[in-house]
Amino acid sequence: METMDAILTRRSIRKYLPDPVNRDVIENVLKAGMNAPSAGDEQPWHFVIIDRHDVLEKISEVHPYAKMLKDTPAAVLVCGDQSVPKFKDFWIQDCSAASQNMLLAAHDLGLGAVWIGVYPAEKMVREVRSLLNIPDHIAPFSIIAMGYPAEEKSGRLRYDTARIHSNSW
Repeated sequence: METMDAILTRRSIRKYLPDPVNRDVIENVLKAGMNAPSAGDEQPWHFVIIDRHDVLEKISEVHPYAKMLKDTPAAVLVCGDQSVPKFKDFWIQDCSAASQNMLLAAHDLGLGAVWIGVYPAEKMVREVRSLLNIPDHIAPFSIIAMGYPAEEKSGRLRYDTARIHSNSW
């Protein structure tokens, strides 16, 4: 798949077939995440692969926008290390770039995926951190739910010239 095609046709998929996602496929998605740009090349991310149904279901019970996890074969929790020394608050942008790379890689690999935000909602951060035994200096940032799609959505062009400004507002 060409890069622009992947960007323009990727959609958030929330319904999945029950087929498991092979660990090699998940690792390819992770490779894409870890190849995202990061401030000062600090790479503040950590990833938790979640493919146990009981864990996915527990997360769906504490996260109001993650109900699809009950029927998701796999997910990756993207976490940011808040103790990075050089570019302290840039972990948020770095983890955002990693999350987007993972969504595009999943799409390219024939998976459906959706970005489920966790950070900065304090209650969700606390609940997910507790469920997965995440250390205090590591922030659960996003969950990328993925599986083979059980729904089809066509791409849609969102290009809007009204949102473009040249040289000043």
